[in-house]
Amino acid sequence: MIKVGIVGGTGYTGVELLRLLASHPRVQLQIITSRSEAGMPVAELFPNLRGRVDLRFSEPDSAALAGCDVVFTATPNGVAMGMARELLEAGTRMIDLAADFRLRDPAEWERWYGMPHACPELLEEAVYGLPEVNREAVRAARLVANPGCYPTAVQLGFLPLIEAGLADTGRLVADCKSGVSGAGRKAAVPTLMAESGESFKAYAVPGHRHLPEIRQGLALAAGSEVGLTFVPHLIPMIRGIHATLYATVADRGADLQALFERRYAGEPFVDVMPPGSHPETRTVRGANHCRLALHRPQDGDMVVVLAVIDNLVKGAAGQAVQNMNLMFGLPEDSGLGQIALLP
Repeated sequence: MIKVGIVGGTGYTGVELLRLLASHPRVQLQIITSRSEAGMPVAELFPNLRGRVDLRFSEPDSAALAGCDVVFTATPNGVAMGMARELLEAGTRMIDLAADFRLRDPAEWERWYGMPHACPELLEEAVYGLPEVNREAVRAARLVANPGCYPTAVQLGFLPLIEAGLADTGRLVADCKSGVSGAGRKAAVPTLMAESGESFKAYAVPGHRHLPEIRQGLALAAGSEVGLTFVPHLIPMIRGIHATLYATVADRGADLQALFERRYAGEPFVDVMPPGSHPETRTVRGANHCRLALHRPQDGDMVVVLAVIDNLVKGAAGQAVQNMNLMFGLPEDSGLGQIALLP
């Protein structure tokens, strides 16, 4: 059994990790930390885990965490980098669900996250945990940077076009909508029901923290810098991301449907839907899947890719479990067979 610790188990990502790991056939949950809720039974805070998780939240303890085979950090940005060096030196592998190790450039990190990086020497070692791109590197990794939710949907949607050299990478557009759980489990006026319900708005148009992460991944695929306009929106639903992606493709004869089907053939968690499809966020609710569909309006040179994920699963906890499975030589879909919830 894989002995697992979770640092920061009280947020939406943390409870989603608990939901998935509690049913994983090869996992033994050892430690779940929370400074604010230390001593409280986990199932008291999250009643959906009654009868499945009998641990109590505890104060973070480096020695106890070092006794785990792998530690998931589901903490605010800037926390995981303060404990990474010690955990890795103890032989514990680490999967960070925050942004601490996603960007390779420490100056870029400081610009977007407003603090110097505590261990920049680990940025080069950290493997970006998008399995559809870095599967083999994840298998050998000590430290995995789990991708953000928007970056997962946007990259999976654009990658086949960019890798094939078909897209004009100077003028990419990602128009994305997210449910309110993407803002985290905290008391904040903008995500109160009376504020976000029956409303719809864009935010962070001048620049969102996920922008450099997306550009970094797409630039690696393109072999050069990309021009990307990324506009996120808050939509009044609990979970889910819908990314509408626009790229100019001059080759009107290219069989893009076949291109996407070949690129993701055999990928357990990417579903390229039939031509003309319009994927819905509800079809991935609670499941570790990305569903994609392609359109070429009026048979022009603009290609529209539709991508939907659950921001808490394929966009966070589910992808983290997928990475853990790879790191420990397990079937990639272990513990991730959940069917999406409908209605």
